Amino acid sequence: MTTPTAQPAIITAVPTGFDAEGALDLDASRAILEFVAESGNEGAFVLGTTGEFPALSIEERGQLTRLAVDVLDDRMRVIVHVGASSLHEVKQLIGQAREAGATEIAVITPYYLPVTDGALEAFFRAVSEESAGLQVYVYVYAKRANNFISPQLMRTISRLPNIVGAKVSEEPLSLLAEYRAVVPEDFVIYTGADADVLRVTEHGAQGVVSGVSSVLPAPFRAAVEGRGTPEELQRGVDQAVSAIAGDIARMHEAFALQGVDSGTCRMAIAKPGDAAEQEIAAAVEALGSPKD
Repeated sequence: MTTPTAQPAIITAVPTGFDAEGALDLDASRAILEFVAESGNEGAFVLGTTGEFPALSIEERGQLTRLAVDVLDDRMRVIVHVGASSLHEVKQLIGQAREAGATEIAVITPYYLPVTDGALEAFFRAVSEESAGLQVYVYVYAKRANNFISPQLMRTISRLPNIVGAKVSEEPLSLLAEYRAVVPEDFVIYTGADADVLRVTEHGAQGVVSGVSSVLPAPFRAAVEGRGTPEELQRGVDQAVSAIAGDIARMHEAFALQGVDSGTCRMAIAKPGDAAEQEIAAAVEALGSPKD
């Protein structure tokens, strides 16, 4: 089981590459994964929000899972997100992940329709039973999923077999502390708030799942390794976060500026405008590996 560490971990939230017509581009996705593999980060979170999972079929998610395990498995941890709106789909995705050789998975709460705490508990009990031999992270993202796991419910879910941690997105740091107060000591908590990397351990978390670090890992590595004053390190992180802004189209722009043919988005995400392009270029120049 993964155990907490003093130095926060950076788990890269990996984008997916598509061609100009929106078809899955495995070559572009491989190029992204190869770039991520050289980041120095501790792991990769694939097929999450940054990976545009709602726009992918079960078959496509299987293809990308196999690709991620093939490219990354001997170089960094791979956490495969297998969440879906129904348990029926989740079970299929868990099977795919297991067959691909994944050992760590994440499962978002059922989304779109609101569900009760009782239904959420039943859902994660079923996930736990289905996940023998796997380590499972509960994915809490109420602003996208329309469903929330309260600290009281997390207390119960965190004690289910195979449930080892949680990934929490767009929630205040205070919620991480509330979760920490009720979960087992070795339960791992990650936040999706890139900018808070220097503060997460103070609130009981072990690291961040960062989409920004997929394209600009350097300031995050410097932050967790303490290579500078806290003020200097936070400025670097803030510049990266401001330039990318959690926007997948901006990530593809930053990849292109670094010579990575990452393709484009499938979902209806606008391309960055002139001002955004300038900000991204400045961040890549200062913090990344600009294309010659």
